[in-house]
Amino acid sequence: MGADLLDAADLRAIVRVYGQTLVAHKAVINRLNVYPVPDGDTGTNMSLTVEAVVAELEEAGDDMEATCKAISHGSLMGARGNSGVILSQVLRGFCEVTRDHASLSGPVFAEALTAASTAAYGAVMKPVEGTILTVVREAAEAAAAAAERDGALVDVADAARLAGEESLARTPELLPVLAEAGVVDAGGAGFVLLLEAVLHVVDDRPVPEPADEIDLIGVGTRPAPEIEHAHAEGGLADLRYEVMYFLEAPDESVQGFKDVWAGLGDSIVVVGGDGIWNCHIHTDDIGAAIEAAVDVGTPRKIRVTDLLEQVEEERWVREAELLPLEPAAAREPVPCAVVAVATGGGIRRIFHSLGVQVIVTGGQTMNPSTAQLLEAVEHAPADDVVILPNNKNIIAVAEQVDAHTDKLVYVVRTRGIAEGFASLLAYDPQSPGDENEKAMAEAAANVIAAEVTQAVRDSSCDLGPIAEGDYIGVARDGICSVAPSLEAACEELLAALVEDGHEIVTVIEGEGATPACTRHIEVWLQDNRPGVGAEIHHGGQPLYPYLFGIE
Repeated sequence: MGADLLDAADLRAIVRVYGQTLVAHKAVINRLNVYPVPDGDTGTNMSLTVEAVVAELEEAGDDMEATCKAISHGSLMGARGNSGVILSQVLRGFCEVTRDHASLSGPVFAEALTAASTAAYGAVMKPVEGTILTVVREAAEAAAAAAERDGALVDVADAARLAGEESLARTPELLPVLAEAGVVDAGGAGFVLLLEAVLHVVDDRPVPEPADEIDLIGVGTRPAPEIEHAHAEGGLADLRYEVMYFLEAPDESVQGFKDVWAGLGDSIVVVGGDGIWNCHIHTDDIGAAIEAAVDVGTPRKIRVTDLLEQVEEERWVREAELLPLEPAAAREPVPCAVVAVATGGGIRRIFHSLGVQVIVTGGQTMNPSTAQLLEAVEHAPADDVVILPNNKNIIAVAEQVDAHTDKLVYVVRTRGIAEGFASLLAYDPQSPGDENEKAMAEAAANVIAAEVTQAVRDSSCDLGPIAEGDYIGVARDGICSVAPSLEAACEELLAALVEDGHEIVTVIEGEGATPACTRHIEVWLQDNRPGVGAEIHHGGQPLYPYLFGIE
C-alpha cells in the first residue's frame, strides 16, 4: 500500500531520485535528441538542471515552503538548453501549488501537475505538440481524472505515469521528424522519468533501468538515427545559433521583449519573474537577440552555441577509427593553409570549424614524427602552410618540416590546445604565411593556457609533495595546483590564474571529465569571478580531463 500523502521530505527525495535516474538514462535520452535541433543534448541538459536543484535543496530549509522555493529557484538558475528551461517551468509550476500545502494528497498532486503543464505551455511562444509539452499535459489530464474518481495519491500518480508513457509513444504521430528518425520525443522521455521517481517514493516501485527504457522507446530495434538527417527538414539550416542568458528586467517589460524575439527566431522560451528571467532562443541574428535584452534590462551570463557544430558532433563521436592524417572535407586551394596536431573527436571538430585544413593525430605521449607532419603539409591545399604543434614536445619536430618541402612552412609555437584555438581567431587563409604566423602568434600569446592531469608517480613541486594519483594543474610557469580530487585541482588552478579583468574561460572537457565537475567549475567562476564567463566544449582528449584557455 502506497503513501497517502507526500510531505516536504518526500518531495526532496523525489528530486534526488529523479536526478539520479536522469543521469543513468542520460545517454539514451541524448540519442533521441532530434527535435527541433540538438541544443546541448536533452538528457544532459535535463540532468544538469535537476543537479542544480539538488544542490539548492542542500542549502534550503526542510519545510514545504523552503523546499518549493529551492526547487523553483534552483531550476530557474540551473536550467540548461531548451529542454532544461521547459523542465524548470514544469517544476516551478508544480511548486506554485505545492508550496501552499504541508502535504500533498492525490487531488493536490493532480492540481500541481495541471499547473506544471500550464506553466510549461506559457513559457513557449510557439508550442509544438508531440513534445514534452504534450506528454506533461496528457499526464496531468489523466491525474485530474483519477483524482475525481477516488483521490488516492498512488492511483493518481500511476494514472499520470501510464498516460505519460502512452503520450510519449504517440509523439511520432504528431511530429513527422520523430517518425522519420524512429524515436520518441527526448524531453517527453525525460519527463516520464519524473513520474517514475514519484512512484518510487510513493509506492517503493523500482525506477526503470536504461536498458528497459531502450526497449520501451523502440530504439534498440533499429539503427541509431542520423541526427543531421533527422533535422534536415526541421529548419536547422534556418536557425544557426542557440542564444541563452539571464535577463534582469522589470516584469512588465518582458512581454515587449518576447514580441521582439518572436520576429528573430524560434524555440523561444522565457521563464522567471520578480525581475530575473531565463531566456532561450534559436536564431540567426545573435546581435539582435542580445540587443533586445539591453533595450529592457541587463543580460547576464550570455551563452551562444553553434547548433550546426553540435549536429556534426554526433558524427565525429561515432567514428570508430581515426587516421593519423585527417584532412577536412575537400576545400578550394588557398594562399595559406593550416595543419594542426590534435587528439580527441571534439577538439578535431572545433579545429576544422575554425578553418584548419589538415589534422595530424597526436599530442602528449603521442608525438607525431617529422614524416607525418611533412605528409600533412603536402596534403594541405596551399603553398604556404602554418603548423600548430599544440604541444611543447612537438614544436622542435614541426620546425624541421620546412627543410624537406618546396612549400613555405611556418610554425606558430602553440604549446596547448587553447593556444591553438586562440591563434586561429587571427587566421586569414587569403593572407600569406608570414603575415599569418605573426598575427596568429600574437593571438596565442594573449591566452593563458592551463590544463589538469593526474600524477603518474610520487614527486614534489614548489607547492609541496605530489602523490601518485593526485590531480595537478599546470600552466606556462609550472604547477599551480595539487589536490586529491579533480574538482579541487581545477578550482585551485583557476583561483591562481583567473583575475577579475579577464572576460572568458574556455573549458575543454576530456576523458575523465564529469558533468558534476564541469558544473562545479562553472559555479566556482560564477561565485568567485562573477564578471568572467565560461564557454564549455567537449574535446574528448585523453590524459587531460580539462584544458583551459583564459582571456
